[in-house]
Amino acid sequence: MPKFLHTADWQIGRQYSQFAADDAVPLAEARLAAVETLARLATQHQVDAVLVAGDVFDAQTVADRTVRRLFNALQGFAGPWLMIPGNHDAALTESVWTRAARLGALPPNLHLALQGAALDFPALGFTALAAPLTQRHTYNDLTAWFDGAPSPAGHLRIGLAHGCVQGLLAEGIDSANPIAPDRAERARLDYLALGDWHGCRQIDARTWYSGTPEPDRFKGNEPGHALLVEIDGPGAEPQVSRLATGQFSWQSWELPLAVASDVDALVARLAGLGGGDVLSLAVSGQIDLAGQQRLQAAISQAEARARSLVVDLAALRLMPTEADIAALRADGYLGDVIADLRDRQASRPDEPGAQTAAHALALLTGILAERQASGAAA
Repeated sequence: MPKFLHTADWQIGRQYSQFAADDAVPLAEARLAAVETLARLATQHQVDAVLVAGDVFDAQTVADRTVRRLFNALQGFAGPWLMIPGNHDAALTESVWTRAARLGALPPNLHLALQGAALDFPALGFTALAAPLTQRHTYNDLTAWFDGAPSPAGHLRIGLAHGCVQGLLAEGIDSANPIAPDRAERARLDYLALGDWHGCRQIDARTWYSGTPEPDRFKGNEPGHALLVEIDGPGAEPQVSRLATGQFSWQSWELPLAVASDVDALVARLAGLGGGDVLSLAVSGQIDLAGQQRLQAAISQAEARARSLVVDLAALRLMPTEADIAALRADGYLGDVIADLRDRQASRPDEPGAQTAAHALALLTGILAERQASGAAA
């Protein structure tokens, strides 16, 4: 039974500028590590070829060292690697691919299609119909020629393309680089390996997006996989299984707080984070002073355990209780200021001044709490 490993959207050389440098570098390195994992999986499962459906590189301008490192990462699998350029690394007249060729970085087992072509593999019994992008955006279906493309009798017909299946992805996705949703049927393909959508997604029995092998955004569309594709023979329905490849788990939590038990639950969830987690946390609602102190401590501890933690507390209002204010011993003028700030953010929550009041309240009560703690320690 012929077997293939389908992958795409490696985005090698991607920069994570939204993160601090000590987080951005490991995230970028994980993309190269994912390629080494793919090579290991290809060897482990004894596949006939690895199908790489575009966007190998994140940009045409990646460094020469990055180009060499990428192709060195392929060494773990000695069989054929089939690659096409995508929209990020399109096969322009002068491109990252022409530079890689000049560098002598392309390994002999790499079959790179820089223009639409049928690649025959007689010994392995399949023909690959490749539709690379030769510019970043096209507005006609580059896979249309698959329909009439000949292939040797008895060969599997494997399609390889990068773009947007029209009418089936999320709203607003239909754009450049269109692919007909029934291309596999019309072109008599046994399997159509697609790239561009970063999540793992089945379009029909013979058409799949593998998604990126290493998550790269806070979107729950099942990234971090490669697809093992097994086909009994021409015309047989492929058997597709997901293989985990991702090193980091990207998560996005948007959590409202209303009562003390909500804070308890969030603190417990933060305690479960580890070195493989990249988390975007947005907290809204309201919290008292004791809850705020517990939450800040939990966030600080989680930042030391997780790979990266991005926190947005702008929509969280500090609402000190009477007991909080009494414990701060904020009598006289300070007590009046705290009460006024609390009233302002509570009575006009949608006005710009409410957020200013919330920040001022947090600062003032935080300073008083710290002074009180320092005095107690002394």
